[in-house]
Amino acid sequence: MAQIRRFPFLSHIRSEASSHLTYHRRGTLRRSGRGLAFWLDPSVASISEVPMADREMTFVVNAQSADFQDLAVQGSILWRVLDPGRLAERVDFTLDLKTGKPVAEPEAQITALLTGLAREFADSYIKGLGVRAVLEAGLSPLQAALNLGLVQNETLGDMGLSVITARVAALRPSTELARALQAPTFESLQQKADEATFARRALAVDKERAIAENELANQIELAARRAELIARMDENARSEAEAQAAAERIATEAEAANAVTRAEAEAARIRLVETAAVEAERDRMAVLAGLPVGALYALAAREFAAKLDRVDSLTVSPDMISGLINQIRALTTAGRTK
Repeated sequence: MAQIRRFPFLSHIRSEASSHLTYHRRGTLRRSGRGLAFWLDPSVASISEVPMADREMTFVVNAQSADFQDLAVQGSILWRVLDPGRLAERVDFTLDLKTGKPVAEPEAQITALLTGLAREFADSYIKGLGVRAVLEAGLSPLQAALNLGLVQNETLGDMGLSVITARVAALRPSTELARALQAPTFESLQQKADEATFARRALAVDKERAIAENELANQIELAARRAELIARMDENARSEAEAQAAAERIATEAEAANAVTRAEAEAARIRLVETAAVEAERDRMAVLAGLPVGALYALAAREFAAKLDRVDSLTVSPDMISGLINQIRALTTAGRTK
């Protein structure tokens, strides 16, 4: 924006390099260019200031599809001034020399023009397609149609304007249309969600069943192992009992065999002793058989005398005395005869 300093009868104006000033005095062009600074008589002067920097505007326009459905197009347009003199002839950029501000609203006029053109080109594209086709195509075809129409528009060129680019930010259906379009998708998504929920529940049931079966299999296997362990323990106990019984039987048999052996040895020893005693007695009896009766009586008396200290009482019968006397007589008679 140009800066104006007012003095008595004169004013001084200075513009920025991004603005183009046009100075007319009494209807005659006196100065034209960027970044000017000069003195002027405000009573006979007219100043126009055209911004030369790139400008960006936003727009929201409505269009109707081939099936008579309303769509809202939201976007932005980047534009610039190519010929400030021609534009100043078509749009009022005159400054108020007291305030330095535009008398009219030139940028609002340009914005309205560009918005109208954007509506025209958007509507031309959208009305050739059904609403579903437009929405499914997306923003790129619509943006290309806007750029083509705005860049090639002769009206803008005649005014000294140029559109750099147009962008489409959103393409929205009405609330009722959006709900109608969303209904099948929502139902499909809801159905998929229900199917996913059912699948998750079925999967959870399958997992629970698998877990239960696994637990049951583990319990069965554990019971089988426990039964096998008990059987092995019983078998081991039976084996130990059988081994112990066998050991005891072997020990008993060995002890019995040893006892038999000892008994046989003792019997053999007794037999030997008795046999020796019998043989000794036989030899003794054989010797005694050859002795006279008197000698036998003498031996008997000697043996009797040797054992007399162990005899508590002695009973002598008359027959024994008479027999002994007869023996003594016989021995005496025999001695005399000799």
